[in-house]
Amino acid sequence: MRKVYLDRTELTGAAIAVDLEDTQVILAGTTMFPMSAHDKNEEYQKYACDYDIQFIFDDDIPHLEFFTVPHVDIMAKDSKGGFIGTVYQPCDLASDERPICYINRDLEFLLISENLKDFLSNVGTWQDDLKPYDKITIYRSKAEAETELEFIDFSV
Repeated sequence: MRKVYLDRTELTGAAIAVDLEDTQVILAGTTMFPMSAHDKNEEYQKYACDYDIQFIFDDDIPHLEFFTVPHVDIMAKDSKGGFIGTVYQPCDLASDERPICYINRDLEFLLISENLKDFLSNVGTWQDDLKPYDKITIYRSKAEAETELEFIDFSV
C-alpha cells in the first residue's frame, strides 16, 4: 500500500477528507495547542513550579524548529528546552486516548505515558518515566521530510 503524508501545519482550522484508493494517508507535522492567556491560573502555575510543565498560552507561543512524522501537537514546554505533546492527533485535554510524548532539545523523541490519565496520575515523576519511542521521526524541517516522503500537494 502506498503511503502519502498530509502536512497538518497547513490545515489550521480546516477539515479535509482525503480518500485515495490503495493509499494510506498519514498526518504529519508539528502543531501548537496554545490556551487563551485569559485562562492562566494558579493551577497552571503549580504545574510550572512543581513539575516543570509550562503550558503554552497564546501570549507566549514558542517557535518550533522541527517537523514530526506522524503528527505531534505541542501543549507545554519545560525549562530544559523540551516540549510535551500528544501523538497522532491534536491535543484534546478532555480525551484520554492519545500518547503523551516529550521532544528534548536534542530532538530525541521519548514517550511519557500511553494516555493523559496515566500522565496526570504520575505527573510528579514524568521526567523519570521517559522511554525511547521509535514510532516518530523528527526532521529539522518539512523540506527535509519531503526529500524522503511523498506529501499531498493542495496547491494544484
